[in-house]
Amino acid sequence: MLEKSIAPNGRTFFIDHRTKTTTWLDPRTGIAASRPQSGKTDDEIGALPEGWEQRDPRFENESIAGPAIPYSRDYKRKVEYLHSKLPRAGSNGKCDMIVHRETLFEDSYRHIMEKAPSELRHKLWIEFFGETGLDYGGVTREWFFLLSHEIFNPYYGLFEYSATDNYTLQINPHSGACNPDHLSYFYFIGKVMGMAIYHGKLLDAFFIRPFYKMMLGKKITLFDMESVDNAYYNSLIYIKDNDPEDLELTFAVDDCVFGETQTIELVENGREIRVTEANKEEYIEAVVNWRFVKRVEAQMEQILRGLHEVVPSNLLRIFDANEMELLMCGLQKIDVKDWKAHTVYKGGYGPSSQVIHNFWKCILSFDNEMRARVLQFVSGTSRVPMNGFRELYGSNGPQKFTIEKWGSSDMLPRAHTCFNRLDLPPYQTFSELKQKLCIAIENSEIFSGVD
Repeated sequence: MLEKSIAPNGRTFFIDHRTKTTTWLDPRTGIAASRPQSGKTDDEIGALPEGWEQRDPRFENESIAGPAIPYSRDYKRKVEYLHSKLPRAGSNGKCDMIVHRETLFEDSYRHIMEKAPSELRHKLWIEFFGETGLDYGGVTREWFFLLSHEIFNPYYGLFEYSATDNYTLQINPHSGACNPDHLSYFYFIGKVMGMAIYHGKLLDAFFIRPFYKMMLGKKITLFDMESVDNAYYNSLIYIKDNDPEDLELTFAVDDCVFGETQTIELVENGREIRVTEANKEEYIEAVVNWRFVKRVEAQMEQILRGLHEVVPSNLLRIFDANEMELLMCGLQKIDVKDWKAHTVYKGGYGPSSQVIHNFWKCILSFDNEMRARVLQFVSGTSRVPMNGFRELYGSNGPQKFTIEKWGSSDMLPRAHTCFNRLDLPPYQTFSELKQKLCIAIENSEIFSGVD
C-alpha cells in the first residue's frame, strides 16, 4: 500500500506501508517531489475551513476527499473545534451536587442518574457535605479526581487491570457476576466521562488502547493485542505465519470465570470447525473480536449510551485513539531527565551514540504533548508511573524504555509496545531522525507502529 503524505516542512513524500519505508521519489514518475518555497506558521494559515473534521482521511468513508491535517496543530485545533460545537447549556442553570466524601460513589451515582442530560451540561457546582467554600473550579476538579479513583477501582469489579500491567485498565468481562446492576453503573460511568469531556476536566485513569478505539467505533486489530497480552499475541502471530493444521484448533476458545473454565464458540458450531490455512485469518479476527469486543459488548454499549447523551458521537470521531487518551486523561508533565536516566540501549547503541544524542535532542525540542505521543507510540500509553520511568511496565511486567538499533535510514522507526521498545534506524542527521520519527507517530494509526 502506497500513501502520499506531507512532511513537517511541507514537502511531499511517499510511504510504502508494506515495507515501512519512505522516499521523496514519486514511484509513478520517478521524479523527486519539489521542496516547498516557503513555510507558513499556524497563525498565517488561519482558521480551518468549514467542515474540515469531515475530511479527516482517518474516517471510514474513503470517498471523502481532503488533505491530512499537519500534526503540529492537529490535536489542539480538534479540541478547540470540539468545544466550539458542543451543545450549549443555558447560561443561568447550575448542576448542583452535595456529596459525602465517605459515600462519594453512591451519592454521585444518585445525583447524576436523577438528572437529564441537558442538566449535566450546566455549570457544575459541587459541594462536599459539611465543608464550607465556593466551587470556582477547584472543588469540581477534586470531585472528578476522587470519583474516577472510585468508579475505576478494580475492587468494585467493573474494571480490571490489564494483564500484569498495574496502571492501565480494561472493562471486566465478568462484571455481571460481581454486581447484578453492573450495566446501570456503566451507563453512569459513560455520563461521567461525557461530563469530564464537556466541562474540560480530567479523569485519573488510563485505559488500554482497544478501549479508546471502541469508544470511537474503530476496528481493533491483532496488533492492538501486543501491548495487552503479549503471550496471546505471539500465539496468534505464530498461527498467522505458519500452517495451523497440526495445532488441531477449532473456532472456540476457553474462558476462565472464577476458576471455572468455559468453552466459548467464536462462530455458530465453532467447536466443529477446524482452523486451517484457508480460514486462519478469519479465526484470528474472531479471536481478537471476542477478546476485546464481544466479551464486553453490553458494558461498552451502556458507556457509549451515557457518553453520547452528553457529548454527541460525531464530535468525538474527529479524534484518534491516542488523542482520546489525552482528551480524557490529560497530559502529565514528562521529566525527560528521568526518562533518559532509565532508558536501556541495545543492538550497538549506547548513551554516547550520535543517533541517541540526536534522539534526546529531538525529545527536548518537542513540547509536552508531542513527548506524550512518542511515549504512546512506544509503550501504548502516555501515562508515566507514580515513581517515574524506573517503574515502567510492559505487558509481562517491569520493562524499561528501550531503544534498539534496527533497519536502515530509509525506514521509519517502529515500536514494540509489549516491550516498551523503539526500533530506531541509524539516521545520519538530527533533522532526518526528527522527520522520520514524526512521520511514524503521525501514521501509527495506519500501520499500527509495529512490525
